[in-house]
Amino acid sequence: MGSRTYMMQGNLAVAEAAIDANCRFFAGYPITPSSEVAEHLSKRLPQVGGRFIQMEDEIAAMGAVIGASLGGVKSLTATSGPGYSLKQENIGYAYLTEVPVVIVNVMRGGPSTGLPTLPSQSDVMQAMWGTHGDHTAIALSPASVGESYDMTIRAFNLSEKFRMPVTLLLDEIIGHVYEKVSLPDPKDLHIVNRKKPTCPPDKYLPYAEDESLIPPMASFGDGYRYHVTGLVHDETGFPTNNPETIDKMLRRLHRKLDPYMSEIIEVEERETENAEIGIVTYGSSARASSSAMRAAREAGIKVGMLRLKTIWPFPTEAIFKFGQRVKSIIVPELNLGQIAHEVEQAIKGTVKVHKVNRINGEPFHPDEILNKIKECK
Repeated sequence: MGSRTYMMQGNLAVAEAAIDANCRFFAGYPITPSSEVAEHLSKRLPQVGGRFIQMEDEIAAMGAVIGASLGGVKSLTATSGPGYSLKQENIGYAYLTEVPVVIVNVMRGGPSTGLPTLPSQSDVMQAMWGTHGDHTAIALSPASVGESYDMTIRAFNLSEKFRMPVTLLLDEIIGHVYEKVSLPDPKDLHIVNRKKPTCPPDKYLPYAEDESLIPPMASFGDGYRYHVTGLVHDETGFPTNNPETIDKMLRRLHRKLDPYMSEIIEVEERETENAEIGIVTYGSSARASSSAMRAAREAGIKVGMLRLKTIWPFPTEAIFKFGQRVKSIIVPELNLGQIAHEVEQAIKGTVKVHKVNRINGEPFHPDEILNKIKECK
């Protein structure tokens, strides 16, 4: 069949990628600027034997995708900042019960209703710390329509492999921009499915720890009966008040990604070999950063760029190494410095971190970043 070439919007690329990743259930509630994901899937899912449900609110939507996933169906929901906030309690439930789901958050300005039609990058901290309690998290950040497709596939793969929610953090610019994309033949995609139990149903422990730290997951209806609860539980899934069992279970949740960090974390380095000034960037801000970097290079200023494709787990080691090679680091963000704080922590005070922030609903112009580069020269 070969590749398929389209002019496509970012949100539609996400929806088509979900189909190609074998997602067959969507539950959501319309919210700008993510509504095109739901609208497109309302048409496409029935065509491939899937199900689409518009729920009464974002809380119910998150509950519905958890339920569908427990039934063995790859599931997706899409929202923006306020809806993502509403989902947080059920997202925490999915972390504790280790249910794979993908959550698309097309970010807009806030707080509250904020700037519904304008871009922001204000939810990156919410993607890690929005729920209460200690757990790890995965969040990916595309910078183009093509990456929106690729990272949606990757989000499903990571979610299925590690039995956990994965957030895809677009912003309004990436969600709504149209670009030429060549999508692969779905037959050529690497698709990951959750690990299934091989033991008889009467021997199955849904939360048993093995060397992988990722328990096999049976689907409801497959003959494996087990308990799912938002209470801390033992290996059987039933609640426990045993301090040793509680500690063991929660520590496994917290460290379950540790052996896989090199597989999960992705960054893109550009012109970093001889860079004297570094830019750490992500999402739509990376587009203006790239233009600013080229202009600086043309002016004889040695600038390099480290783009975060994975936001969480945070690429601390890559940023620390970057900080050892440059004299200063610039972090452009459509917020007031959420990732800049993490960069400061990662580089351990070895170089100065300069923030370039914008929260008025307008995207960066490359000149804003270029001016900061010249100040740091």
